Amino acid sequence: MICPSAMHRLSIKKTLTYGVVVVILVVTVNHWLCRDGAFVMVPRETVRYSYDSSNRAYPYYQSMPLIFIGGMPRSGTTLMRVMLDAHPEVRCGEETRVIPRILGLKNQWQHSEKESKRLLEAGLSDEVLSSALAAFILEVIAKHAEPAPRLCNKDPFTLKYTLELAKMFPSAKFLLMIRDGRAVVHSIISRTVTISGFDLKSFRSCLEKWNSAMENMYYLCMKAGSSRCMPVYYEQLVLHPEEVMRKVLGFLDIPWDEIILHHEELINKPGGISLSRIERSTDQVVKPVNLDALSKWINAVPDDVRRDIRKIAPMLEKLGYDPDAYPPNYGQADKFVQDNTLEIKKNEAFWQKKALDIQKMTKSAYFGSNVNRSSEMAVPRDHRLQTSNGNTSSGS
Repeated sequence: MICPSAMHRLSIKKTLTYGVVVVILVVTVNHWLCRDGAFVMVPRETVRYSYDSSNRAYPYYQSMPLIFIGGMPRSGTTLMRVMLDAHPEVRCGEETRVIPRILGLKNQWQHSEKESKRLLEAGLSDEVLSSALAAFILEVIAKHAEPAPRLCNKDPFTLKYTLELAKMFPSAKFLLMIRDGRAVVHSIISRTVTISGFDLKSFRSCLEKWNSAMENMYYLCMKAGSSRCMPVYYEQLVLHPEEVMRKVLGFLDIPWDEIILHHEELINKPGGISLSRIERSTDQVVKPVNLDALSKWINAVPDDVRRDIRKIAPMLEKLGYDPDAYPPNYGQADKFVQDNTLEIKKNEAFWQKKALDIQKMTKSAYFGSNVNRSSEMAVPRDHRLQTSNGNTSSGS
C-alpha cells in the first residue's frame, strides 16, 4: 500500500512531466501553421544568390522590394530606368520582353473557358501558376544583368498586370510613367515603334489605343494604392529632375544620390548603365536630361484629331493635360535642364556620334565576359541579416 506522501510525490512528478510535454508541444507548434484544420510545416523562403565580377554575393527572393517601371512605350520608361540604374544600389537593365508576354499568356489561359477547365483538371490552379510565374519572373529579373541590392524591371506593359504582380511580390513597388498621349503617338509613329494592335498609319487609331491602355494601367495603379504604385509624369521628370527623383527615391525607400542627375556619365561603363543596341530610346538617353522631346509633336497632330480630341482621348484631360493647347504649358524647366539642352545643341555632332558608337558596341566590349552566376539556399528569415535600408541578406 502506497503511503499518502509517496502518492503526493508521484502526483507532482506526473504534473511536471505533463508540463514539460505541454511546453515542448507549444514550442513545436510555433514552427507549424494550422490551416483548414490540419497542421503543416511553415515553409522557409528560398533565397538565391547572384555574384558580380568580384565574386560578391547578392541575395534575391520573392519578398524582396522589387521595382517595376511601366506605362506606354515612349512615355519615359527608359529615362526613368537609366536614372535609377545610375544609383549605386539599383540595377534595372534592358527590357526583358518575356515578362509581360508570359503574364499575358497566363491571362489568356485564365480568360479562356476551355483552357481554364483544362488547367484545373491538370491540377494547375491559379495559385500554382502564379507561384511558378513568380519564380520565373524573379529569376529573369535577377539573372539578365549585373546583380545589385535593389533589383528593378522595366518592361512597359508589365503594369497591365500590376495587381497580379503585387500579389506575387508583396514588397514590390510600381512606377507608372505618364506622358501626353499626343506626344506618345507622335513618337511611336515617327520612330516606327511596332506595338501589337497599333496602326502606325493612323494617328487617330493610335491615340484611341493609347487612351484605352492608359485608362487600364492608371486604374490598376490607383487600385494598388499610393503605398504600392506611384504615377510619374514624364514632362515633370524632364523639367524638374531633382525634385521628381527625390520623390521617387523616397517612395522606393532608397537614399538620395546626386549621380542620378548625371546618368549619361555612366552609360556602358563597368558597374554603370547597360544600354540595348536595339531599343528605340538608346540614342536619346545617352544624353543628359534635356527638353528636346517635349514639343516635337505639336505640328504632327492632324486637324480631324484635334477637332475630336476629347472624344478620342478623354484620358488626356483626366490625367491633367489640356487637350486644346498647342503647345501645352507643362511648366518652366530648371536651369540645370536648360543648360543641358543648350550644351547638347552646341555639340550636336558629338552626341550623335556617341549614340552611334554605343549602337555598334557589343556587350563584351564594355562589360567583359563575366556571366551572372547564382546559387540556391533555403535560409530562414531570422538567419538573414538586416541591412541599413531594411532589406534582408544572408550572411555569417
